[in-house]
Amino acid sequence: MKTSTLVHAAVFAAFALPVAAFAGPAPEPAFKAEKCYGIAAAAANDCQTATHSCAGSATRASDPASWIYVPAGTCAKIAGGKLAAK
Repeated sequence: MKTSTLVHAAVFAAFALPVAAFAGPAPEPAFKAEKCYGIAAAAANDCQTATHSCAGSATRASDPASWIYVPAGTCAKIAGGKLAAK
């Protein structure tokens, strides 16, 4: 029973490692977009910052260093949205 669990864990790790190695910023969307800082929900960012290494890994909402892609011209209309990091 324990050997089976160990084998399953090893197989999962072998498949998960390559996926984790390629994690990074979200790809730029097909529409004309701009980066909007300070409005991303926790774990819903599109960027890489000093505190996290890839998209979807922000630990708090409204982090001024985290951004998400929004349609061009939209960021200024969102409360708390900034076109540059603080």
